[in-house]
Amino acid sequence: MMQQFYPQVQHSYRFELNKDMHFSAAHFIPSEDAGKCQVMHGHTYHINITIGGNELDSIGFLIDFKELKNLIHDKYDHSVLNDHPEFKNNFPTTEKLAEQICKSVQEVLLMRSNKPVCLQVIVRETPTSYVIYRPEQEAVL
Repeated sequence: MMQQFYPQVQHSYRFELNKDMHFSAAHFIPSEDAGKCQVMHGHTYHINITIGGNELDSIGFLIDFKELKNLIHDKYDHSVLNDHPEFKNNFPTTEKLAEQICKSVQEVLLMRSNKPVCLQVIVRETPTSYVIYRPEQEAVL
């Protein structure tokens, strides 16, 4: 994977973790307004997740990188995004995918004793197009 430099989210946490990963998935947007995206097609999505926190767990992690990868990669890789329950009432746009990834990560983080926070999720759909999702701070605390 080519090294990427991403927009930084401003925060006051002592630790910041960033995890890059990718997965391949197909989707379609069932709306005439979607143009060519009305037809099923695939992407190799490149994801960057930013997590912040002040406290580390007992072994010195905010969260294990592998746990983040498994959470997202195992769920979405080689799937049709439209088939996932979180997209039952929402079209699987890149914006909604970024939001859903953030929500999934935050649910796992809330169960950790050190309480890290998902600050930002970037989803790159093509080499020239990406979306940044940053939850409202009240939503993650």
